[in-house]
Amino acid sequence: MQKILIIGATSGIGRELSRLYAAAGHLVGATGRRQEMLDSLQGEYPNQIITACYDATIPHHQATAQLEALVRKLGGLDLLIYNAGWGDLAEKLDWAIDKETVDVNVNGFLAAIHFGWQYFVEQGHGHLATISSIAGNRGNRYSPAYSASKAFQSIYFEGLYIKARKMKIPLYVTDIQPGFVDTKMAKGPRFWVAPVDKAARQIVRAIKKKRRRAYITRRWWVVAKIFKWIPAWIYHRVG
Repeated sequence: MQKILIIGATSGIGRELSRLYAAAGHLVGATGRRQEMLDSLQGEYPNQIITACYDATIPHHQATAQLEALVRKLGGLDLLIYNAGWGDLAEKLDWAIDKETVDVNVNGFLAAIHFGWQYFVEQGHGHLATISSIAGNRGNRYSPAYSASKAFQSIYFEGLYIKARKMKIPLYVTDIQPGFVDTKMAKGPRFWVAPVDKAARQIVRAIKKKRRRAYITRRWWVVAKIFKWIPAWIYHRVG
């Protein structure tokens, strides 16, 4: 039985991941801002899910204290998944949207990952995973902060992967890059939209295999490769 902390579990991918891990017999610490959603999730698996209300935008020291408290309730930690995320589309540059996006996707991400990294280094083993996005591969004129924040997560995890290898301890990092998944976060024109349960199952498999990076669904690796090779002058005309 693993002890798993999922940050951002009230709905969508995070909620489905909590269900899958709990159904498999693992002990899950599920967090989110909406207590009523956490209560209903815990009601589904009262013996396998422990919940705690948690806002990813709180200051670092408060985040650390709250995560430590939840891990104590779990009795330890083997896997931390950062699934909290936010973004929105806007034709004009919007300060409020950009600030909230960075607060959750960068600052909140850093607070949680720093906590998990330090915990696992002291423990001598562990696994960190983040739900970034295929959007982090290129900029987007309707949501520049969202794309940039997801790129931050992916590049940061690449650095942690290198750092963990140099340390030569079983500390794993997995960057999950979903395309469109049928959640409230999927906005604007969409294609290859995956049902939440299918996306969650593929995420669980990728983490179990300790993949460094995984595209969800798997076909999105093609888009990622295309993004890398499109010259900037072409992408800027059509993007």
